[in-house]
Amino acid sequence: MPARDFFHSVMRIGPVQIGTHRDRHGRTKHAAVCSSDDCGWSADYSSRSAAQLAARTHRCRAR
Repeated sequence: MPARDFFHSVMRIGPVQIGTHRDRHGRTKHAAVCSSDDCGWSADYSSRSAAQLAARTHRCRAR
């Protein structure tokens, strides 16, 4: 049975949310996800600082 994949430790930087989750191999990943409609941008990072940098520099195409 695969590990449950859900976010915890969610924080918001502008329209981007950063959450921590475990991937299918059990490793902790940090995801940055844009919550704006029609954007669809998201990315996984191995460190929280990398996800925060991506969130601060994300330029949403939907805006």
